[in-house]
Amino acid sequence: MSNSDPKQQRPRPGPWPPAPESSAMPPSSWAKRTGFRPKFSGETNASDSGQISLPPRPREQEAQPDLEAGRARPTANGRVESVKAQVTTPAAPPPASAEKEKTVKKRREVDGIPKHSANGNGAAVPASDQPPSQPRRQARNDEGIDVLPLSVDDDGAMARHSHLKYELRDSPGLVPIGLYGFQHYLSILGSLILTPLVIVPAMGGTPEDTANVVSTVLFVSGVTTLLHTSFGSRLPLIQGPSFVYLAPALAIINSPEFRGLNGNSFKHIMKELQGAIIISSTFQAILGYSGLMSLFLRLINPVVVSPTIAAVGLSFYSYGFPLVGNCLEIGAVQILLVILFSLYLRKISIFGHRIFLIYAVPLGLAITWAAAFLLTAAGAYSYKGCDINVPSSNIISEHCRKHVSRMKYCRVDTNQAIQSSPWFRFPYPLQWGTPVFTWKMAFVMCVVSIIASVDSVGSYHASSLLVASRPPTPGVLSRGIGLEGLSSVLAGLWGTGTGSTTLTENVHTIAVTKMGSRRAVEIGACILIVLSLVGKVGGFIASIPQVMVAALLCFMWAMLAALGLSNLRYSEAGSSRNIIIVGLSLFFSLSIPAYFQQYGISPNSNMSVPSYFQPYIVASHGPFRTNFGGVNYVMNTLLSLHMVVAFLVAVILDNTVPGSRQERGVYVWSESEVARREPAVTKDYELPFRIGRVFRWVKWVGL
Repeated sequence: MSNSDPKQQRPRPGPWPPAPESSAMPPSSWAKRTGFRPKFSGETNASDSGQISLPPRPREQEAQPDLEAGRARPTANGRVESVKAQVTTPAAPPPASAEKEKTVKKRREVDGIPKHSANGNGAAVPASDQPPSQPRRQARNDEGIDVLPLSVDDDGAMARHSHLKYELRDSPGLVPIGLYGFQHYLSILGSLILTPLVIVPAMGGTPEDTANVVSTVLFVSGVTTLLHTSFGSRLPLIQGPSFVYLAPALAIINSPEFRGLNGNSFKHIMKELQGAIIISSTFQAILGYSGLMSLFLRLINPVVVSPTIAAVGLSFYSYGFPLVGNCLEIGAVQILLVILFSLYLRKISIFGHRIFLIYAVPLGLAITWAAAFLLTAAGAYSYKGCDINVPSSNIISEHCRKHVSRMKYCRVDTNQAIQSSPWFRFPYPLQWGTPVFTWKMAFVMCVVSIIASVDSVGSYHASSLLVASRPPTPGVLSRGIGLEGLSSVLAGLWGTGTGSTTLTENVHTIAVTKMGSRRAVEIGACILIVLSLVGKVGGFIASIPQVMVAALLCFMWAMLAALGLSNLRYSEAGSSRNIIIVGLSLFFSLSIPAYFQQYGISPNSNMSVPSYFQPYIVASHGPFRTNFGGVNYVMNTLLSLHMVVAFLVAVILDNTVPGSRQERGVYVWSESEVARREPAVTKDYELPFRIGRVFRWVKWVGL
């Protein structure tokens, strides 16, 4: 191979931009006009419309060994194969058919274009007449399990990870696929269980109520995941209580009309949440199945998705460490352990598995919980003459008042959820009563469902680059959003407290576990449904101390913010245009809600809610004070939500400030007609049981 060092190629500077090589693919129309040859997006090799086109068949190919592991190379039949270099000295290449059997061990289809023939943004890369040049530095395969579904080599070329253990349609057997499916859910455990552990105590629920809601969340998550992998986008994405719904749920819980409730406040507030979720989920389902999502998709680009999702994670800073500070020796140790496992010990492999990286959250929780149990049993948090069961308002002794906070937050024997939970409990719809529908709360949740759809768009694109042969078509994406709406309707009927959407952490989990099998996620969902029927499982999860929950959330929310910003890799991240848009979106997403949350509050006022819930009581004191109470509630609540402000600023600026498709990093989705001609894409996204043939005339729900 020729050396790719530019200093050896050009001894003296030449004209800029340099003339393209004869073997390179002709640039698209906008690139012809500008003469711009970017490196970081898939638009260079996309068609004029930004859609994927079939690669042309080359005139003549020479099969040569590729010395870079995982790089794509052309073969004699005009297709591009991913190989792993095992060659130390050049040798005469064998025939194309023998080379295919030797180097490509897991080939899922023989008549379609393999998944690794696409570039970083999902656009098809046609085969060139010459093999790719050798990079200056060898790729490091042992670091290929990072979050990003693509990496940039020294030449600026995009390379996609090609070493998943199981890809989308792989099914090696019931036992191994079941184990990997359970591992997949265990690694994403924090995102599944932490949301009900926050909202149920905020609603005044008992530990038994928390256990019942946790069991309901596990049941609904399993059912909706099965629906999504079968009739939604068909990508291996776990559905669950997204953090996108957490902030608006807390805002509704702390509404002024709920403050004077005495007794059964949990069920009353839960029924209000159910009504708002059902209406907003119906709106989301209409948005997807009507085809409006395909039109709305034109406004959603990486520069919009990145600050919106990052603002979701950054918005909970007032809840995280302030609650951890109630018992620093437990909460801080928990955070440090998770950081230790996920960063410093991430490359340690045990029996071929990176245990510390995959199970950072469960391992950190188990070790900290065990240490806290030993401290409690040893009497570290027992104070003479003080009883934890006595309400704080009835404690007379100054000595006990001083230590009541440590007894409440550091002890692990104060929660009776396990003892009060039954062994068997079947979650059923309307278990908390008939939902109550209020238009102002429903309108807030409808706006939030749009943010959840934006989150899912980024997850669909990133996960498809990891596990599928092509990104989904706009029709498949609309179908997935529509089914997420129906899934959230089920969540509202069963009463989980939030909607059920695609969890953002799916992309990180797939990259870390190297497991992209749809069948494994489905078997894991079945295991989750079985566990939800065991009441003691919900009771065990509900007994996690509140400080540990806050410590885990500090890590999960930080990861969510990072995953949101990682979407910028599909755009020109160094562009001043994108830097300014993302910076303005993030700054105003923190500053504008702070104005609404602090408006009308005097510094010395005694609030009726804990300090970490004060940002969610803005509906009672916000700056909007018209004669229409419902309008005041909607505007004060929406503009106090960080993600809503970030989305509005980003979507307006990104779609009004001039910028090329390459600079903006416009998502490249598969074209429907091209996808139907590729058997691999058809097998990836086509509905089962030949349902797709019935609805083929509906373009926005099929290929």
